[in-house]
Amino acid sequence: MTAAVTELLVATATLRPVGLDEVMAVAGLQTRVDRKYLLDPATFASLVDAIAGDVHVLEIDGRRCFRYESVYFDTPGLAAYRRSAQGRARSAFKVRTRTYLESGTCVLEVKCKGGRGETVKERMPYQLDRRATLDPVALRFVDGLVHLDAGDEHLRPVLATRYRRSTLVDLDDGARVTCDAGLECTDPDGRVAVMRDAILIETKSTGRATRVDRWLWRHHRRPVSISKFCVGLAALHPELPANKWNRTLRHYFDWRRAA
Repeated sequence: MTAAVTELLVATATLRPVGLDEVMAVAGLQTRVDRKYLLDPATFASLVDAIAGDVHVLEIDGRRCFRYESVYFDTPGLAAYRRSAQGRARSAFKVRTRTYLESGTCVLEVKCKGGRGETVKERMPYQLDRRATLDPVALRFVDGLVHLDAGDEHLRPVLATRYRRSTLVDLDDGARVTCDAGLECTDPDGRVAVMRDAILIETKSTGRATRVDRWLWRHHRRPVSISKFCVGLAALHPELPANKWNRTLRHYFDWRRAA
């Protein structure tokens, strides 16, 4: 277990719990503004200590840290990756299945950008044993949300990610903060990249800065440009254009590659 995963477990252990139903009622936020930060374990511990009186932690069946698996799909020309790499925010999209490994439930998600730059996420239930493929129903769902260029419509799995997540919730502000550690990225050829000893946190709100954002800004931490999908592909495929994420990869990630 990495230092980041250990700190995730330790730092959230003393927070007040909140159930999933209350989280979704107060801070479901399918349309939202996201800000992402990469923190070392010590800074994460200081952050949680500072905001402990203002936030709760999601708890389900006694668990506060959950294992996630996502399978990302892209076209043969990597349209989703390239639109993000080229800064085409208005046409950027992600298509993935997400599996909650503790419960064995799976959903298909499509993430796009709204007209004001906010993230809009649509989802539908999906069969667990089909999570690495898109069936005809799934393809129709995606087609209704994403415009793909002619001749580049076929979607195939290009990356799988696994990580552990704890979710902090500010019930007063209606904001959520996801905290991810132990990220592992794998491509269909079996190449692996692992992020060690860093915690990726993402604040999710209706737009205004959250308590977490304000604390981080006071401590000279600013949002970073990062996407698990994009940095995973960039780490495993150095031939891809990755200027947008090179600094993040160079300064915040310790990647191991294995055949």
